[in-house]
Amino acid sequence: MKVTIIGAGNVGATCAHILALRSVVEEIVLLDTKQGLAEAKALDITQAAAINAYDTQVIGVHNDYTAARDAQIVVITAGITRKPGMNRDDLVLTNAKIVEQVMQKVLQYAPQAIFIIVSNPLDAMTYQAHVTSGLPREKVIGMAGILDTARYRTLIAQHLKISPKDIQALLLGGHGDTMVPLPRHTTIAGIPASDLIDEKTLSKIIEKTKYGGGTFVQLMNTSAWYAPGAATAQMVEAIVKNQRRLLPVCIQLKGEYGIDKGYLGIPVILGKGGVEKIVPLKLNEKEKVLLQTSYEQVAKNIRLLSKH
Repeated sequence: MKVTIIGAGNVGATCAHILALRSVVEEIVLLDTKQGLAEAKALDITQAAAINAYDTQVIGVHNDYTAARDAQIVVITAGITRKPGMNRDDLVLTNAKIVEQVMQKVLQYAPQAIFIIVSNPLDAMTYQAHVTSGLPREKVIGMAGILDTARYRTLIAQHLKISPKDIQALLLGGHGDTMVPLPRHTTIAGIPASDLIDEKTLSKIIEKTKYGGGTFVQLMNTSAWYAPGAATAQMVEAIVKNQRRLLPVCIQLKGEYGIDKGYLGIPVILGKGGVEKIVPLKLNEKEKVLLQTSYEQVAKNIRLLSKH
């Protein structure tokens, strides 16, 4: 099994490292437009194999898309990252051009691949990748909900002073300030979160989750990479091993949740074919309103792209 990661920056390299550590695939190709970057990071990951006891072959190439030939999964992290004062939407036009060019090139060599989009703004970039590829929606999906859920679970775990492993949660909507955490679907070892956390505190945790990405930008002048890289690796592993995991990912909606041709994060079953099934949830009226608001924000970016 071969995975190609377009963009050898922090997120792409972290994803490659985790996949190698877990021996998820036999071969990983890191590709970047910056001379020497992918080559150096691939060499570093390869030299760690003797220490961490994995056999994955990691290859770094400079802008050579032939190296992506016959990849079963392609991860796209390419694009500029946020700087202080910017939100994800500020990146839309620049990164859309990058994603479009990347898709056109990689499809020449891996036309049957499943594509995982990580570039921001995530939902709009998933749209751009999907329309450029012409592939079924099940094979062009975005990584967002897993990362957002991880941040949500972590904040709950820190508040309760327990392991995040015992917390299960789901989020819907766009990857940004209008994401829709679902507290009534949040449990701690099977116990409803509302039994352990008061409503006011849970609301504060939800707000912190929504602006979690911006916190990193303020602290480091760039976006996060460990958690996004790990979230992407989890998606790759679910596909490669046909785990059929129920995970939130960004996908084109065709009437689900009352939204047609929108691109939002929703729970799906992720397996060897990409999205094997979309999982419908019964939303209450408040959740429906929040999801519609999130859709309208994403749709604004997509309309901006359609004009260019």
